[in-house]
Amino acid sequence: MTSPAEILPGVIFYSYLSAERKEKVCFWNHHTLVLQVSGQFTLETSSQKISMTGGEMLLVGRNQLGTLTKTPGPAGSPSAHYETVVISLQEDLLRRIVLEEKLESDQKYIGPPNLLIPSNEFLQGYFQSIIPYARSSGAAMTDEMGILKVKEGVKLLLLAVPGLRNFLFDFSQPYKIDLERFMLSNFHFNVPIEKFAKLTGRSLAAFKRDFLKTFGVPPRQWLQDKRLTEAKHLIETKHEKPSAIYLDLGFESLSHFSHSFKKKFGVTPNALKCSIT
Repeated sequence: MTSPAEILPGVIFYSYLSAERKEKVCFWNHHTLVLQVSGQFTLETSSQKISMTGGEMLLVGRNQLGTLTKTPGPAGSPSAHYETVVISLQEDLLRRIVLEEKLESDQKYIGPPNLLIPSNEFLQGYFQSIIPYARSSGAAMTDEMGILKVKEGVKLLLLAVPGLRNFLFDFSQPYKIDLERFMLSNFHFNVPIEKFAKLTGRSLAAFKRDFLKTFGVPPRQWLQDKRLTEAKHLIETKHEKPSAIYLDLGFESLSHFSHSFKKKFGVTPNALKCSIT
């Protein structure tokens, strides 16, 4: 099975795996509801690390970068495979729900960006009603059914945690956050400059202007230097292997990492590793 499979294109997804998989960079454009059917799901952002196993639910806030690790359960156990159902709570649909149900947030949400949702029989039953569409190749969910399912999920979330209306229905744009603090926490994510700009609440032009004012160099140059300096630190002090760290530091290939490292420090990362071991 291709993973993830789309139950409703762009909105409801089903993920099934039999081996561990780590997706280094995930970017959530929309609020996202995740039900862990089996196996373990671990989300790590610059501010949180959350894990959940079968039967648990997580609400992921929009406009975030994170690392996602998917781990099947022990071989031979009921949770030997990794399964999740993922629902993208897109803003246009949430706005429609606000209008139809006459709902609104009564204050700005100030809690954590990702929340484990207390389980109840209604939410469990809701997700169980979606799983057959994922497991059966002959089942099809129409657009109309899919939209109804998303609306049902939102209503059940509000029933379980009424305060989530401030989380779900805050449609304000990201405010202009501290650029230096954000970049020092997230420089290792390999995403376009445009994404960094959006996440800091700036237009691309404003991001480049503020970045130059803060760091004294353009974003791409700073990111390259910061990642290489961090790599050198990890090799020298943690004795890390270059092949084990280049992806985690935002480099797309080992050869590109090695070439850039040698250009900056005059020695390849492997040669540096050998010289200190």
